Amino acid sequence: MIITNYPQKIIKTGIFLIFILLILFSCRKDDEIDTNPSLKLEFSTDSIIFDTVFSTVGSTTKHLMVYNTNKNKINISSIQLAGGSNSPYRINIDGSPAVTLNNIEIAGNDSLYVFIKVTVDPTNQNSPLVIKDSIIFETNSNIQDIDLIAWGQDAYYFIADTYVQGLPPYIIVAHENSDTTWDSQKPYLIYGYAVVDSTAILRIDAGANIHFHNNSGLWVYKGGSIKVNGTLDFPVTFQGDRLEQYYKDIPGQWDRIWLNEGSIDNEFNYAVIKNGYIGIQAETMVNDMGNQLILKNTIIKNMSRWGIFTKFYKITAINNVIANCAENTLFLSTGGNYDFRQCTFANYWNNSVRQDPSFIISNYIILIDNNGNAITYLGDLSKAYFGNCIIYGNLDEEILLAEEQGVAFNYRFDHSLMKTQINISDPTYYLECKKNLDPKFIDYSINNYELD
Repeated sequence: MIITNYPQKIIKTGIFLIFILLILFSCRKDDEIDTNPSLKLEFSTDSIIFDTVFSTVGSTTKHLMVYNTNKNKINISSIQLAGGSNSPYRINIDGSPAVTLNNIEIAGNDSLYVFIKVTVDPTNQNSPLVIKDSIIFETNSNIQDIDLIAWGQDAYYFIADTYVQGLPPYIIVAHENSDTTWDSQKPYLIYGYAVVDSTAILRIDAGANIHFHNNSGLWVYKGGSIKVNGTLDFPVTFQGDRLEQYYKDIPGQWDRIWLNEGSIDNEFNYAVIKNGYIGIQAETMVNDMGNQLILKNTIIKNMSRWGIFTKFYKITAINNVIANCAENTLFLSTGGNYDFRQCTFANYWNNSVRQDPSFIISNYIILIDNNGNAITYLGDLSKAYFGNCIIYGNLDEEILLAEEQGVAFNYRFDHSLMKTQINISDPTYYLECKKNLDPKFIDYSINNYELD
């Protein structure tokens, strides 16, 4: 039965009372701030630690979570850097950059983000220094703090000061007719391109560390030369300028080492070249000057394009590892003269899909001119010798022999292990070679290409 005879006034009064009760129960002190002095904040960590950062470069942004695990709202009287405005650290609290921020409320069982960065001021110290500070939280007269720790390091800085249309920004670090030495006292940090000018020599001592900012590189100009003199215990390292653990094996952090015709041989001995776009690009600008690149005991790895790329160059290479590149570990184009012995070309790139073979030798290259036209350049491949080498990777075919008729194309693999579908039975080109046998690297996933 449907009841229809209740007075309208009683119904309206009942609805009003229910509405008032709902409001009262829904508030339940949610807007009240709990001032109990026993309440404390909880944090995602008790310290924020940054890896080595260079003076003035800054760091990766790290974050701290601040939790109110109580059921009631609390008020944080202040969040501040202990070092104040003089601190090398900077914080951002839920979107508000500040050195000190007062009266921050956190609802019950809620949280907030604190973001932290550090910039190290230049000093005269040659060794890493520890940069410390803390973030102080005051809640209901309770003081809590989170330690901030970073290792900073001073460096020799080279910042591009010359801008020419069609060229990357650069600074000359070895002037014409000079003989310049970079020692190992402090790291070298390069913004833009560091240029070794015509008839200049740049010598780099054992143990030196060369760091490049994004899109930066080293250019040995026509007639200049570089001598990298590392040792087994103290190699010379070329890498990016981000030293946090996250960036340890990230490719593409800087551009390349670019070699043109030298006045005398360019030499790399016991060098580590890593995490760039191209490891070494060696090419003639006009004609062969008779010099060569001598590459010994060197590791080139984690390049976002090529390990070694050449155009009609001359290389003598002994006991090197070129590994883990997005396209090719080795691309010898437009001919040249090459002698590689006891070298490993290993490509297990997994940062993206790799379709090209790791290893390419050719006597031509196709370039696109300013009008968008494809132009083929030919060059004699007078010699491409690979003795006791390993050419391997995670593709079924890791070798491409790209020959254009009309110019020389001379190559030979001697006692080498190869990942290929090529027929290697002709002793003219393949002398006692093996193919598709596991080289048993100790652990290629961490770039360890020693043999088991």
